[in-house]
Amino acid sequence: MSRNFELLQQVAKEEFPTAVDIKVSLRHAMSAPTLARENTHREIEKVVQRLFLHCGRAAKPRVVSFSGIARDDRSSWICACVGESLASQTDTPICVVDANFWSPQLHNYFGVSNRTGLADALTSEGSIRSFATSLSSENLWLMPSGSTKGELYTRVERCRARFAELREEFNYILISAPPVTRENEATLMGHLADGIVLIVEANHTKRESVRQAKKHLETAQVQLLGAVLDQRTFPIPEFLYRKL
Repeated sequence: MSRNFELLQQVAKEEFPTAVDIKVSLRHAMSAPTLARENTHREIEKVVQRLFLHCGRAAKPRVVSFSGIARDDRSSWICACVGESLASQTDTPICVVDANFWSPQLHNYFGVSNRTGLADALTSEGSIRSFATSLSSENLWLMPSGSTKGELYTRVERCRARFAELREEFNYILISAPPVTRENEATLMGHLADGIVLIVEANHTKRESVRQAKKHLETAQVQLLGAVLDQRTFPIPEFLYRKL
């Protein structure tokens, strides 16, 4: 796996406590769909193992926020895939939360309505579970971003109270958060979580951008759990790839 860390070797391997590499992109999957799906599934499982199940930390994280650097960088897709994989490996209740009000994606990924969700939970009363939707997996739930608009991130205490309720209802909570360049929002989600995972896009994200994001999170005292290198492609034949 070390040969695949071209960007993270330069920056993240030295600076992040955990580095996880998603090798195959959706563009690559079009040219080799079977192999791409197999390897993407395997790499997502590694994310789950390193973050939640065999992370080696005394206090394993239960609530994790996923953020891109300057844009979404498929962080919603990775968050959703990690949620599905975690649900398949445990029998405890899991909730995937779309906290990216500017670019909500999770309801599209799971094929559910975005009529009610997190935004509504912040502006309305009711059980926190009533704003979530049970998915096909019995232990996996989705809380979409919701349809309510407004400066919801200014309701800091309300956010804290609602996420405290989520912790009581679910064993694991995965948050699809805004990119780190939306500093206030990404920082708040990082504080509400046990830590944040940065999504670093191969051949796009600049090393200096990664360093600046890391510095901001450290200054804000947000626990940085690691980085995922995404969109890594390999222009080599499938039979050789399988031998790596």
